[in-house]
Amino acid sequence: MFLDKVEIYIKAGNGGNGCVSFHREKYVARGGPDGGDGGRGGSVVFKIDKGKNTLLDFKHRRRFTAENGGDGKSSKMYGKSAGNIYISVPPGTLIRDAGTNKIIKDMSNCEDFTIAKGGKGGWGNARFATPSRQAPNFAKNGLPGEERKIILELKMLADVGLIGYPNVGKSSILNIVSMARPKIANYHFTTLSPNLGVVCVDDGFGFVMADIPGLIEGASDGLGLGHDFLRHIERCRLLVHVVDISSGEGRDPIDDIDNINHELAKFSEELIDRPQIIAANKIDLLEDSRDFDNFKEFEEYAKTLGCDVVYISAATGQGTDKLIEKIVGLYPSLPPLKIYGSEISETEPEPETSGGGSHDVTITVNKGVYEVEGEWLYKVVNSVNFGDRESVLYFQRVLNKSGVIEKLRKSGINEGGTVSIYGVEFDFID
Repeated sequence: MFLDKVEIYIKAGNGGNGCVSFHREKYVARGGPDGGDGGRGGSVVFKIDKGKNTLLDFKHRRRFTAENGGDGKSSKMYGKSAGNIYISVPPGTLIRDAGTNKIIKDMSNCEDFTIAKGGKGGWGNARFATPSRQAPNFAKNGLPGEERKIILELKMLADVGLIGYPNVGKSSILNIVSMARPKIANYHFTTLSPNLGVVCVDDGFGFVMADIPGLIEGASDGLGLGHDFLRHIERCRLLVHVVDISSGEGRDPIDDIDNINHELAKFSEELIDRPQIIAANKIDLLEDSRDFDNFKEFEEYAKTLGCDVVYISAATGQGTDKLIEKIVGLYPSLPPLKIYGSEISETEPEPETSGGGSHDVTITVNKGVYEVEGEWLYKVVNSVNFGDRESVLYFQRVLNKSGVIEKLRKSGINEGGTVSIYGVEFDFID
């Protein structure tokens, strides 16, 4: 089974919580706060596995969650940082944001890529000790790890792509010129997934060839199998258009080329400008030499496209060496392999939770309760010990300095009104 597009959910680990602890030891007076910091949560990292050519590993597993960092402990002991989880994908996999479909990363020729960073560990109360606050009774919770839904889309890495109608001999050509062994049979849509093969030439030189299945008229609109596999042509540096020159199924090779090129242009304007060679296959089915006289019109048509024509027989191997020779001759002048850049802009730095200025929040009124939400505010709430007076005073200062109190006034809240911030409710006192 071949799988080349899938949506998954990823979640980095949360940071461990800081510890509230005081040193207690016989004969040691006023040991002071000794709560340690929490550990960092694990990150989610993508890496390339050159041995894979499908996303089949994601058929039954669609959720990937890293471990949380360990909580801090007494005696200023740090919590254990969680290990990263690594997700292996085939080379050529695009990582897209599920919400916008924008490209985040092209996993083609790159190092490991961290898609979601683990949350930082919270500070223990030992961090908050000052000459005027010698016994802080609060600590910070760890920050949540990043999470998101993403789409993995495989666009195969191949130098040469074999394109054309079903049953014209693409798989047979790949079989005879490489070590690939695709399924071959005399009926339409024998090939249900792209096949890759390495074509070895003298002096250790070689290139990757792909058999792209399912292209028919209307493929770009979803007919046949082409809608699923046209994406694999986008990276090919050279297209070999395979046609049945014997017209054994009653189709005109010229019409076939016109129709397929039309589908390529509809799918991507770049594809129609990609270099092409025409492989006129099945010459072994021609009855006699007089049939070759009918090729003049075909060759004139190929000249108008700027394409060379190579007559071959994939069944007998005749002419396949000339086809490889033609590809090798064009290889130095081929356009470079297409690598997609990120379409996601650099994320802005997170605002400081205790700094001045106004931070974005959303205020909604639900049954008389003013509900306040904001990503930065969620982190503040998680870092406050509401059982400690100093920690509550810190929380009040943040709400004032960040402009949340002023925004509540503008929203129409009255004295004694109920405010809810991520499960924490209190009466508004102006």
